[in-house]
Amino acid sequence: MSTVIEAVDVHVPVATAYNQWTQFESFPQFMHGVDRIEQLDDTHTRWTVDIAGATRTFDATITEQHPEERIAWKSDDGPQHAGVVTFHRLDDSTTRVTVQMDIDPDGFVENIADKTGVLDRRIKGDVRRFKDFIESRGSETGAWRGDVDRPKP
Repeated sequence: MSTVIEAVDVHVPVATAYNQWTQFESFPQFMHGVDRIEQLDDTHTRWTVDIAGATRTFDATITEQHPEERIAWKSDDGPQHAGVVTFHRLDDSTTRVTVQMDIDPDGFVENIADKTGVLDRRIKGDVRRFKDFIESRGSETGAWRGDVDRPKP
């Protein structure tokens, strides 16, 4: 299991950064290797990704979501991973976005990508590209303001 943590300060209000992150179908515009994301319902997504030339499709569940604070998820199948993105208001026009992902590579290609640092660099690059994406737009492409409580043990 590998853990990747990356934080970036984006020069947009916390609501704008959070709202954009809820627009999963826009992720291919700033995430390398993400070919497509389908929002199946409020808490389920289907991802199609390319990892070192290998195409993988998997479903993920949003396990917790609180507007302008956090979004947590876990994969349901395929490459096992879980993560959380948090949003911290630094001032009226600046937000710190922090992404933490735990990844358990599945298969030869994913293990090589993990061991050589490809996955770590890709995730960190995706977070920096999110900064560029939202700052260049200045506004979000949409928003989902629903609340998802953490599952009860």
